[in-house]
Amino acid sequence: MATLSDVRSKLVILGIGDDGLAGLTDSARRLVMSAEVILGAPSTLSLVESAPGRKQPLEPEMSVALRQVREALGHRNPVLVSGGDPLFYGVARYLCDRLGKDVFEVVPHVSSMQLAFARIKESWEDAYLTNLGGRPIEAVVDRIRTAEKVGLFSSDECPPRRLARALLERGIDYFRAYVCENLGSPDERVTQAELGELAEMDFNPLNVLILVRKPNRPDRASRAGRRRLFGNSDESFAQSLPKRGLITHAEVRAIALAQLDIRPTSVVWDIGAGSGSVAIEAAQLADQGTVYAVEPEPGDIALIQANAEEFGVPNVKPVLGRAPEILADLPEPDAIFVGGTGRQVDLVLTTAFARLCQGGSLAVNVATIEGLSAAYHALKSLAGSVRVWNVTVARGIEQMDRLRFEAIAPTFLLAVTKRDESDD
Repeated sequence: MATLSDVRSKLVILGIGDDGLAGLTDSARRLVMSAEVILGAPSTLSLVESAPGRKQPLEPEMSVALRQVREALGHRNPVLVSGGDPLFYGVARYLCDRLGKDVFEVVPHVSSMQLAFARIKESWEDAYLTNLGGRPIEAVVDRIRTAEKVGLFSSDECPPRRLARALLERGIDYFRAYVCENLGSPDERVTQAELGELAEMDFNPLNVLILVRKPNRPDRASRAGRRRLFGNSDESFAQSLPKRGLITHAEVRAIALAQLDIRPTSVVWDIGAGSGSVAIEAAQLADQGTVYAVEPEPGDIALIQANAEEFGVPNVKPVLGRAPEILADLPEPDAIFVGGTGRQVDLVLTTAFARLCQGGSLAVNVATIEGLSAAYHALKSLAGSVRVWNVTVARGIEQMDRLRFEAIAPTFLLAVTKRDESDD
């Protein structure tokens, strides 16, 4: 915690709660009481009325506010008060970026977001956090769709009611909502509601909205944007739970489908199809052919059917069963994708390769070094030449007002072509 002696020559950006000076630590309170000038939004300045320093309301136009801050630096012990944690959707980052970190000290208070999660007794370290103000609602909804927990600062333009309606319009009904109003104040209130209820409710503008996913509810596929022939976003597909890492990511899918060399009339097998992302995009390429999506889990068979209907590909045929046993009953394929082999890597690949037509291609996606080694040696013995990729991708995402990159789990892709014996 900064002390009075540490910050005498700097402007202190100090977080404060709705309980005002009473909620500050002794050292933070001394900083406010010793300030010659105190800057802040009018509503925040009202929390420190008893402090003797001159109150200076910050102008909403940021260029003017910057000038006010520069002028305040010429006074004794200047303080800028900000609600909650000034570095969490607060003014501190903006000022430090433009005037330099050396002229400020930041003394945080408990963020209203932190308080909100504490009130409902949920951790927030793994939550998607954002501000609804000034952001396209479609972008926010698409991130919410795949999240487990969400913390949102509402805005006048997008109150909880409007967000709830936007979610329900897109079939996203699998969250429980909590609206936390006036946190830290005597009139604090926490409301728990279903999204359908929330869509009809009004709240105080000072609120934090938290969404918590209901157990074992799969994502609703995104409806945003046009469908691509292949390489559609992972969010375009309804997925099984647990979700992370179980879908063949769009980048890997695109490479694999290119290697399979699928033609309009091809017969394709997708072994270990999961939610069917590869099968569905293969079916779009083989629009006059048939794709057999082999999957041992009945729940995933239902997802394949739902995704195939959503994409409009009736040529996807879900097949409930486990490879290699189920493969004997399928028509001979022109291309095979293997996304899951279990522990029978050699047997699955050997059986699949034996059924592959001459000149056809087979691609395998594995996630571990052990899987890579087993698949490589099996394919090497079957086809002689194996093409191998280590696919490592980081996707750019916006978080708060910054761009950062989020890595997807590295994965390995192997591909072979069955040599036409007539070429010998």
